[in-house]
Amino acid sequence: MVRVILEIDMPLYRLLKVSAETNRLSLDEECCRRLAGGERRSCYLQALVAELRAEDEQRRANPR
Repeated sequence: MVRVILEIDMPLYRLLKVSAETNRLSLDEECCRRLAGGERRSCYLQALVAELRAEDEQRRANPR
């Protein structure tokens, strides 16, 4: 398993945390729910996933 470390600004983190608590989910589950098309989609998280996928594709295309 690959470990991913994200840098998220504090206001966004707080909003995600409150939403997770409101929905009785973990922070991970809340992020996955939003990415899966839950009630409120997070453009930030979608952009982050797209960036991570692009980096992964580039890494696979150019093995060292």
